[in-house]
Amino acid sequence: MTSEPAVVDADLEMLAAQLGREPRGVLRIAARCGDGWPAVVATAPRLPDGTPFPTFYYLTCRRLNSALSTLESEGYMRDYADQLAQGGELAAQYLGAHQAYLADRESVEVVDEIVNYSAGGMPDRVKCLHALVGHSLAAGPGVNPIGDLALAEVEGRGLWPHTGPCVSPEVGL
Repeated sequence: MTSEPAVVDADLEMLAAQLGREPRGVLRIAARCGDGWPAVVATAPRLPDGTPFPTFYYLTCRRLNSALSTLESEGYMRDYADQLAQGGELAAQYLGAHQAYLADRESVEVVDEIVNYSAGGMPDRVKCLHALVGHSLAAGPGVNPIGDLALAEVEGRGLWPHTGPCVSPEVGL
């Protein structure tokens, strides 16, 4: 887990524009787009209202979210799940990603309701490419192999990294 300066008001304004709502439980910006906009936030394991929130690394970039939704609709989750089901090194690395995710989140707070639950289907399923790529961007290459594969696919399509904000200019930012 990387350390970054505290979230500033401009970050919160950008996040609100990306999300279409006020952001909740933001601890830090875990990864940024090429132009400095937030791409992934680290979110408190328990939101301010007390709700457990297992998705520690939350992908906020609209362009990347859209690209990953396209991959999901094209069957990439099924393809990655098939690769994972073969076991071997990929399965071992994915289990390691699950453990790393839990360690990152629990370094902030252990929330009994979500102990051993990470995100994206880890450690044995592929359920959400958005969560897995968010983890890859936050943790860096080589930590989440499925997130890395999906990120490589969108990079190969020229969809990441991008420049310019991932929301329209009319949002007032």
